[in-house]
Amino acid sequence: MSEGRFNLSALAVRERSITLFLICLISLAGVIAFFKLGRAEDPAFTVKVMTVVSVWPGATAQEMQDQVAEKIEKRLQELRWYDRTETYTRPGMAFTTLTLLDSTPPSQVPDEFYQARKKIGDEAMTLPAGVIGPMVNDEYSDVTFALFALKAKGEPQRVLARDAESLRQRLLHVPGVKKVNIVGEQPERIYVEFSHERLATLGISPQEVFAALNNQNALTPAGSVETRGPQVFIRLDGAFDELQKIRDTPVVAQGRTLKLADIATVKRGYEDPATFMIRNGGEPALLLGVVMRDGWNGLDLGKALDHEVGAINAELPLGMNLNKVTDQAVNISSAVDEFMIKFFVALLVVMLVCFISMGWRVGVVVAAAVPLTLAVVFVIMAMSGKNFDRITLGSLILALGLLVDDAIIAIEMMVVKMEEGYDRIAASAYSWSHTAAPMLSGHPGHRCRLHAERFCALHGRRIHQQHVLDRRYRADCLVGGRGVFHTLSGREAVA
Repeated sequence: MSEGRFNLSALAVRERSITLFLICLISLAGVIAFFKLGRAEDPAFTVKVMTVVSVWPGATAQEMQDQVAEKIEKRLQELRWYDRTETYTRPGMAFTTLTLLDSTPPSQVPDEFYQARKKIGDEAMTLPAGVIGPMVNDEYSDVTFALFALKAKGEPQRVLARDAESLRQRLLHVPGVKKVNIVGEQPERIYVEFSHERLATLGISPQEVFAALNNQNALTPAGSVETRGPQVFIRLDGAFDELQKIRDTPVVAQGRTLKLADIATVKRGYEDPATFMIRNGGEPALLLGVVMRDGWNGLDLGKALDHEVGAINAELPLGMNLNKVTDQAVNISSAVDEFMIKFFVALLVVMLVCFISMGWRVGVVVAAAVPLTLAVVFVIMAMSGKNFDRITLGSLILALGLLVDDAIIAIEMMVVKMEEGYDRIAASAYSWSHTAAPMLSGHPGHRCRLHAERFCALHGRRIHQQHVLDRRYRADCLVGGRGVFHTLSGREAVA
C-alpha cells in the first residue's frame, strides 16, 4: 500500500472518535429523513402531451381543418420543445394533440405548456366567428389519491351538487390537497314541452317560440349615465335567472301576446338520457376525487382527510353522508410496512449468519453496515426530493443483498489479513485498496478474485485453512463465471 494514497478504511480505524461521531450523526440524520420523506403509491411522472379541442357548429370537416386546426398547428410549431401535432377533424369539431420531444426536461414541461396556452389564446382572436374554444387539457398526470362518495336518499341532484361544491371547498383547505374534482354531476336542463296540435290551433309555429326565448334571454349593454360622482350603468333585466321568468316569456302570434306557460309546460330536469351516472351502494351519488400535491406524504394526507371527513359527517344533515371509496394511504402503508418487514428479516438473517460463522464482533460490524448505508440513502433522497413509492421501495429491497455482500467481503478481507499478522490499520487499508474498486464496479470476475484471495496465500505457498473454513466460511460461496455457485466449505485452498 502506498503511504501517500488516501485510504478511507485506514482513516476510519485510526480516528475512532471521528468515526463514532459520524456514525451517530448519519444514524440521526437518516432517521429524521426517513420520517420526513414523502410517501406515494407510484412515482410522479411527466406526461408531455397536450390536447386542444375546438368546436364550430355547422362547419364541415374540411372547414375545421383549413380555418381552425391548421392555424393552431402553425402557432404550436413555434414552441421550443415541439415534436409533432396530430389532428382529427369531423363536422363541427377538431381534436389536436400536441406532443413534446422526449428529451424535454420535466422541469420545462409546465412552462412549455404555458407558452402553448398563450399562443393558442392569441390565435383564438383570429378564428372565425362562432368557434367555441379552443379548450386545452394538459393535466393528464394528476392521479386521484382518494375518492369519497356523497349521497342522500331522495335528495334532488341539484341539491346534492350544491352540497358537493361546498364540501369541495372544505377539502381544498386540507394540507397536501392539490385539487378536488366532482365526478358524476348530471347537467341540469330546462325543458319546454308543447303540443304541435295546440300550437297549430293557436296559429303559432315552434320557430316563434324559439325566437321569443332567444330574444328574451339576452344580456346586452343598455348604456350608462355620466354624473359628477360615480358612473351609473343601466341594466335591462332580460336574462333568465329563475323558472317563473321563463314561464312568463311573451310569445306574439297573430297580433296576440301569450305567456309561454299558456301554450307549453316549463319544468326543470336533467340530461336525458344521462351520459353517465354514479352509484354507491346501489344509491345515486356524487364522487369527490382528491389529488395530492407533488412530494407530499401520502400517509399524513390520509390521516388529515380522515379527520376532515369525520368532522364533515358530524355536520351533515340526517340522511346525507360522505363515505370513503378508495384511499391510496392504505396501499402506501402496506408497501412501507412490507419494506420494513423485509428489512428487519434480512438484517436478522445477516446477524445470525455472521454471529455463527464469524463471531459476534464481526457480525455486529457487518449488520451495522446495512442500516448506516440506508440512512445515507434516505438523506440523499430527502435532499433530491425523492419519495417513498413502489419503485424506490423495490430498489431498496433489491439493494439489501448487495449491501450485505459488500460488507461481508470487506470485513472478511480484514479478518484474513489480521490472522496473517497485519495490524488493524494495515488490514483495513489493504481491504480498501483491494476491494473498493471491484465492489464499486460489481464485475463478477473481480468478485471471484476477491473470494479466492480470502483463501489463497499471497506468497505462492500451499495453506490449509480448514479451521478458518469451519469457523467463518461455513455459509460462504464463490460465484463462478457462468453464475453457478461452488460451495467452498471444507475444501482446501490452493495458491
